[in-house]
Amino acid sequence: MGRILGRKITLGLVIGSRAFFSPAPCKAARDEITAELEALGVNIITLPFEATANGAVQCVEDAQLYAQHFREHAAEIDGLVICLPNFGDEIAMIELVNRAKLDVPILVQAANDENDQVDVHSRRDAWCGKISVTNNFYQYGIPYSEPSHHTSDIASDEFRADLRRFIGVCRVVGGVRGARLGAIGARTKPFQTMRYSEKLLQRAGVTVVTVDLSELMGRAGRLADDDPDVLEKMEKIRTYGRIAPHITHDQLTRQAKWTATVNRWIAENECDASAIQCWSALQDNFGCATCVTMSMMSEELMPSACEVDIMGGLSMYMLALASEAPPAILDWNNNYAREEDMVVATHCGNFPKSFIGDTPEIGELDVLGEALGRSKCFGAVKGKVKAGDMTYFRVSSDDTDGTLKAYVGEGAFTDDPYAMDGGIAVCRVPRLRQLMGFVTQQGFEHHVAMVRGHHAAVLNEAMTRYLGWPFYDHDTPPEPQLFHPRRF
Repeated sequence: MGRILGRKITLGLVIGSRAFFSPAPCKAARDEITAELEALGVNIITLPFEATANGAVQCVEDAQLYAQHFREHAAEIDGLVICLPNFGDEIAMIELVNRAKLDVPILVQAANDENDQVDVHSRRDAWCGKISVTNNFYQYGIPYSEPSHHTSDIASDEFRADLRRFIGVCRVVGGVRGARLGAIGARTKPFQTMRYSEKLLQRAGVTVVTVDLSELMGRAGRLADDDPDVLEKMEKIRTYGRIAPHITHDQLTRQAKWTATVNRWIAENECDASAIQCWSALQDNFGCATCVTMSMMSEELMPSACEVDIMGGLSMYMLALASEAPPAILDWNNNYAREEDMVVATHCGNFPKSFIGDTPEIGELDVLGEALGRSKCFGAVKGKVKAGDMTYFRVSSDDTDGTLKAYVGEGAFTDDPYAMDGGIAVCRVPRLRQLMGFVTQQGFEHHVAMVRGHHAAVLNEAMTRYLGWPFYDHDTPPEPQLFHPRRF
C-alpha cells in the first residue's frame, strides 16, 4: 500500500439493513455517507447499488459478495464504515466482517428515529439493532469504534467530526503497523534513558533499520560541492529561515551535504521516521549539526528525533499520523517561575518551522557550541513557539513488563516570554504536577513529542481499540469498566 502519510485514506462502505424494515432509508443513507466521505477527501470502496437489494447487506449471500469484494481490495482499504439506517441484520454484518478478514478499524453508525415517524412503515429501530450488531462483534473478538453518540444523523456536525476522528485513527493504526524507523548512529553515551527494545517494536509491527554514523559521514564527505542534491539542499536551507550573516559558504555546504546524504539514506531504506546521533561525533568529525536536517524532514511529515531517540521518533510519527501536521521532539525542561501548570519545553534547534509558527533563525548550537566550538555547530533552527493549542504524546518500550506503553494529553503553547536560546515552547498543561509524577514513577523519558492542535482523542481510540498498548490519557476519564467483586 505504501506510505500512508500524504495519500488519501480509503474506506470500505457497507449499508446494513433488515429486510422487513422500510428500504427507503438505505438509499438515502448511502447517498449521504458517500457525500460526507467524498467531502473529506476519502476514497470509497463498495459494491454498486444494484449488486444487492436496496444497495444494502441484508443476508449472508449479500455478506459474501461484499466480503469477496473487500478481500480483492484488501491492500487498499484502511478502514471500514458500517451504516445502519434501520435495525440491520446482525448475522449478515458479522459474516461480512469475519469473512473479509481486513484487520482494519471499523466504525459502526446507527441512524436516529424521528418521534413522528415510528409507525410500522417508518420506524428504524437502529438504536436496538446497533447493540445486536456490536454484541456479535464482541463475541467474535472484533474491535470496532463508536461514534460520539449511540445514534446520529449522517449529515450532522457531530457525525462529521466522528468521521474525521475515525480517519485519523485509520492513519495511526495503518501507519504504525508496518512502520520503518531509521536509527542513524549509536546511542549517545551519556543517555541511557534512550534505550529501547527493537523486539517489542517488531512485535507491534515496527521495524528499526540501523546505520553507523561514520558510514553516512563518509558518504557525505565524498559528495562534490556541485552535486545537484547538495545545491538543492543549500538553496532549501537558505530559504528555510534567516541565516546569521557570519555563517560561511563552507559551513552551509557541509550542512547541505549532510542533509542530502541523510535524505538519500531515508529514501533508500523506505523509512517513515528516524532518530539521529546528533552530538558530538558529527560535530567533531564532520563539522556541522543535524538539527536543520531533522527540522526540514519533520516539516515534510518525515519526523526525526534527536539523540537516537527511536521511541521519540515513533511518538512524533504517530502525532503526524493523527494530525497531518509537523511534530517536534522536546525536553520537559524548565519550570516557569512558580506557576503550577506551566512548563518550558525546549530543544537545541530541531523544531519544524511551522511548529514554531514563524520564520526561524538558522545558526549554531548554543550550549554545545560553547563546548565543541561554534564553527562546527552550524545547523540549529531557533525560535519561540507561537501560542496555540497543542497535543503531547510519548511512547516508551517497557522491557520489564514486556510491552510498549504511552501517555497522551492536551495543553497550549503560551505567549509568555522566556529568555533562553534555541527552540523554546512555553506550555500550559492542566494538572502538570500530577502528570510529571506519573512520568517519573512510570519511568518515561525526558523527551516528549508535541504537535499543534488537539488530537488526543485519535491516539486514545487507536490505542484503546486496535493497538492494545497500556496508556494514560491525562485529560479523558477512563471508559466505564466492569467491577469484579471479591469472591469469598
